[in-house]
Amino acid sequence: MPLLRGVWGVLSALGKSGADLCADCGSRLRSPFRFVYIPRWFSSTLSRYPKKPMTSYVRFSKEQLAIFKAQSPDARNSELIKKIAELWRGLPDSEKKIYEDAYKADWQAYKEELNRIQEQLTPSQRVSLEREMLQKRLKKKAIIKKRELTLLGKPKRPRSAYNIFMSECFQEAKDGTSQLRLKTVNENWKNLSSSQKQVYIKLAEEDKVRYYKEIKSWEDQMLEVGREDLLRRKAKSQPKSFEEC
Repeated sequence: MPLLRGVWGVLSALGKSGADLCADCGSRLRSPFRFVYIPRWFSSTLSRYPKKPMTSYVRFSKEQLAIFKAQSPDARNSELIKKIAELWRGLPDSEKKIYEDAYKADWQAYKEELNRIQEQLTPSQRVSLEREMLQKRLKKKAIIKKRELTLLGKPKRPRSAYNIFMSECFQEAKDGTSQLRLKTVNENWKNLSSSQKQVYIKLAEEDKVRYYKEIKSWEDQMLEVGREDLLRRKAKSQPKSFEEC
């Protein structure tokens, strides 16, 4: 796939993944090849493309998460994934091999099916299909990663003072459309006094402390199970308290 290799080479040189660019640019990358004529057979061809298999740890986590959820439906994902990580670390190599062998078998079947489909395409169809696949990858990569992070219990990012105020007051503004309600809440925020805003600023600072504590614990767990790829690129220092700012 020379086209994909060339495009991803450029992205790597820029220091960003396709998902990063997609997230930064929004709708500008939704259809990067919109000017290209896409034949009708694409939808049926792409729908027959196999999905990539789950890794051994993700497969194990998905199985165990369903069990833990059934036993403790009110438990947080971060708590459950910690227990699952401990189970995985204590799992005998012989049992881990079952999951690893399943992944290898699924990967081999995935590659064979992929090759079978590609062999049926003409050279021009392959080039066009690569373009369409790249378009879909840029759109779905961020979604897939977000789902994986949710499954692995990654802590939610801290909310700003305005976001806390918004979540608290949006439901109370029941009149009009969502856009009008948003406008009302925004005006109410602007009209708050400094002392009233201080309450939400303090809550936001506390939420930052919560986030940094949880993300550090979560990243330690990911390191232990060999998922360094999910760690933040740069370590962020512990946030200062509001009084120090």
